[in-house]
Amino acid sequence: MSDYPKIAQLKTIDAFRARLAELNIDLPVDDAILTAAQGSPLAEPLEIGGVHVGNRWCIHPMEGWDANHDGSPSVHTLRRWEHFGQSGAKLIWGGEAAAVQPAGRANPRQTLATAENQRGLAQLLETLLTAHRDAIGKTDDLLVGLQLTHSGRFCRPHTKQLEPRIAYHHPLLDAKFGIAPEDDSVVWTDDELEALIESYVAAARLAADVGFRFVDIKACHGYLLHEFLSARTRSGKYGGDFAGRTRLLTTIIERVQREAPGLLVLVRLSIFDTLPYATSREVGQPMEYQDLLPYGFGFGVAVDNPLEYDLTEPIALLQSLAALGVAAVNLSCGSPYYNPHIQRPAIFPPSDGYQPPEDPLVGVARQIHAAKACKQAVPQLPMVGTAYSYLQDYLPHVAQAVVRAGWIDVVGLGRMVLSYPQLPHDVLTSGVLQRKLVCRTFSDCTTAPRHGLVSGCYPLDSYYKQLPEAEMVKQVKQDLKS
Repeated sequence: MSDYPKIAQLKTIDAFRARLAELNIDLPVDDAILTAAQGSPLAEPLEIGGVHVGNRWCIHPMEGWDANHDGSPSVHTLRRWEHFGQSGAKLIWGGEAAAVQPAGRANPRQTLATAENQRGLAQLLETLLTAHRDAIGKTDDLLVGLQLTHSGRFCRPHTKQLEPRIAYHHPLLDAKFGIAPEDDSVVWTDDELEALIESYVAAARLAADVGFRFVDIKACHGYLLHEFLSARTRSGKYGGDFAGRTRLLTTIIERVQREAPGLLVLVRLSIFDTLPYATSREVGQPMEYQDLLPYGFGFGVAVDNPLEYDLTEPIALLQSLAALGVAAVNLSCGSPYYNPHIQRPAIFPPSDGYQPPEDPLVGVARQIHAAKACKQAVPQLPMVGTAYSYLQDYLPHVAQAVVRAGWIDVVGLGRMVLSYPQLPHDVLTSGVLQRKLVCRTFSDCTTAPRHGLVSGCYPLDSYYKQLPEAEMVKQVKQDLKS
């Protein structure tokens, strides 16, 4: 394990600020958690696509690897959506990554956004709305959508074995995940993409029929639509220059807007990527890339130094999305599959990761500052920020400060909701956190699905502690130490 100090060891705000100073990190930090009654910026409403949203908390979409094999929700899935409703957050960003085609699932138990699962999707939405109504009160200021996805390079629709469908051959990712560079059978043809677009449109219509207020067209974390954004070496209308590489995403958006009128379209976007890292129990190292300079295999990546980001194209895309009428964007980065420390800063790596090459606070600040730059460049577009979970006890202190400062409009929570779903409600009502529930980024929620097990907070959630999978996760982690 790394020697970086854990957040739980920083017992006071002053100690937390001192650690930020040691790392030369510039983040605004409030002295105390403010409740709604005390004027918390996180309690302020905002408008998204003409919809009144009651506060500045958002729940990110999360795959639980726990739907039934037909794509319908299991008891685990329903419990998670119930927790989303109880959280107090007024923006539920997709709730779940739902595949628009069965072959596009990231795992055999991913939720499906297909006609056969209409009843299941309705059950998810009703579970969330009922839980929110019972725990929080009114739902007229609650905005709930469904995330639509195709996993592309990371499809695993049948077993743990990858069945990739890729935008183009990426020399590092092909090598990392065992794709032969001469195998063009896994590369999408333009004709196949036309059929995929129809699947997105059908899924959006289905979401509207079920009662979701928006769909999120997922373009992040190395999945298909994110990968197309870097497809410079791809020929045809869906690759090459910036217009070609963004065409698949913008075409899906335009088609959904035209054929599902009244349904808002939002986008979760990885605004920058970085090099794939080698899996190791040692400190993470990027794969060798010197022979690939200037680097043309990432989106938002500096071509002369791919370990740095360049927001020129991401900001241009955000401007295009705003012009298209996209109602809001959720800003993330990187991929949990090949550079998890960038995308999901954590002190404890997942089983397919590596020891963090930097204090995870550096990764948090990187995302917050990149989001700030995007917000300043495209101020008219509502934006949700990511990477706050690692702040742990000091998450609310930073969240309310960055919203007040206008760095971001809404603060999103992912892993934190698995261990502590009521955090937004507690912050706004009492201003006191239940420390025993605060996510400490043990990464079991990622390690479990990497081994075919359902995702959940095994260390802190008593529900998951009692499942037989809990012992399996412990054994996986023990085996890694031996």
